[in-house]
Amino acid sequence: MMLKSGILWINCPKNWNYTMRRTIFDLDVLRTFSTGMELGNFAKAAEKLGRSTSAVSAQLKKLEEQAGTPIFRKAGRGLALTDAGETMLGYARRLLELNDEAAAAVHSVELEGWVRLGLQEDFGETLLPEVLGRFARAHPKVRIEARVVRNAELLERVISAKLDLALAWSDGTLSAHCERIGEVPMCWIGPAEGRPGWHVASGEPMPLASLEAPCLLRSAATKALDAAGISWRLAFVSPSLGGLWAATAAGLGLTIRTPIGLPTNVRALTPEAIGLPELPKLGLVLHRAEAELQPAAARLGELVLQSVHGVLHGTAG
Repeated sequence: MMLKSGILWINCPKNWNYTMRRTIFDLDVLRTFSTGMELGNFAKAAEKLGRSTSAVSAQLKKLEEQAGTPIFRKAGRGLALTDAGETMLGYARRLLELNDEAAAAVHSVELEGWVRLGLQEDFGETLLPEVLGRFARAHPKVRIEARVVRNAELLERVISAKLDLALAWSDGTLSAHCERIGEVPMCWIGPAEGRPGWHVASGEPMPLASLEAPCLLRSAATKALDAAGISWRLAFVSPSLGGLWAATAAGLGLTIRTPIGLPTNVRALTPEAIGLPELPKLGLVLHRAEAELQPAAARLGELVLQSVHGVLHGTAG
């Protein structure tokens, strides 16, 4: 009976119009949309994609027509995404990733070799599985060595050519072949449950949980506290990010990181609520061992950049 009902539904002339009207989104339009959102400016997207601004505007209008609902809304002098636009952006990225993965798999079937990738700990769980999964599906003959370590070691290893690629926080030190990707806000972090356990009004030094020195974020925290005239003490020091999260979740001290990769047992704090100073943004850089990498390493670098842009947009949102 269910099968018969299904056949009748499909064969019924009044339902033909529904099947004929299925929307098929234009990948070229989706790429313009995604690129514009990543760059934060559709004029920059037009320049990057080699199109006129009027052509980009026409593509965005086409996207809204295909979606059948507004994708953008006015926000001051600029544009922001509607709820439908946010949903559309997520699907656009997924469709483009799958398209690019398929194209790479078909055109680079014989891609082989060995790639050595290094990442900051913050990206170990948020970005590494996705990037390696996509790359391995498209290029099963390529072997990858991934190293998740601290900034100083990443930079040393890429400069000495022990790594082909390294995704690292920026301390102002530039390697010979690096690309600045963007900036990420730093934030004060406390336990997910209950109160932070410290307030400036208490008059007590702020208990600071930190990674072992040298640490860019530890230096940023102490500099901000000193500039605000807030006393502090090192309450906990860990050699690993996992240890830092455990101590922060347990209420041993407050720490400073970015919103990227926060586990569920900690949360970003509102600075003014407990009397802490605002924090600056932290630069993110992709270092390359050579100006022209081998094909396998170059392709992995492209995937890292795509994934990072997605993470940065989610952080900004």
